[in-house]
Amino acid sequence: MDLLMNRKLWFVLVALLLSVGGGACRTPTSNAPAAEASPAPGDLELPAPRLDGDVALEAAIAERRSVRSFTSTPLTLEEIGQLLWAAQGITDPQQGFRAAPSAGARYPLELYVILPEGVYWYRPEGHDLTRLSAEDMREAAWDAGLRQDALREAPAIFLFTAVYERTAERYGDRAERYIHMEIGHAAQNLALQAVAMDLGCVPIGAMHDEQLQSALNLPEDHAPLYLMPVGHPAP
Repeated sequence: MDLLMNRKLWFVLVALLLSVGGGACRTPTSNAPAAEASPAPGDLELPAPRLDGDVALEAAIAERRSVRSFTSTPLTLEEIGQLLWAAQGITDPQQGFRAAPSAGARYPLELYVILPEGVYWYRPEGHDLTRLSAEDMREAAWDAGLRQDALREAPAIFLFTAVYERTAERYGDRAERYIHMEIGHAAQNLALQAVAMDLGCVPIGAMHDEQLQSALNLPEDHAPLYLMPVGHPAP
């Protein structure tokens, strides 16, 4: 009888634990960046990226300028997906290499996009978006970004963050240098892709880091580094 009661109690405890921890997590983790996140209402599958555009790389480099004024026209899912892929998409599925070089392939960058429909987290492994919030947080980004008008006008804001520990595990004190190089590569990719799609963007590094991190409920080790508002340039 005691053995039977103990077994019943054990099953009840297991059921309780599963009911508490069984929900899909809507907060990214630093160790496995979204690789195991399960789909939930509001998550978005992105169209496959285009690998052949109409604008030559040389032309995109020549035409790239910081654009700070945008129309209200929203970006399409295809445009959002293409920009994310250019910045952090996987270009070698066999080895997992990405569009921007990363020291030791540590990939410390995490990429978010802030839209009127909410805040989304990019999963390079699945080329999709996990929705972390259904709120329009562009006003919060504008406030944390020193109230620069481009952040308020843009229909989409791309946010680069870094998990320094991933690179520091291998490179120690040089991690900060390597990560700052890497984010420059990724941001330039995004900027050139925007030009190739007749879009405009501006890289913004001035922000209140902790305020932005708190407003978006980001993990503590996801340090905000770059805000890039993107949209259709205003006439």
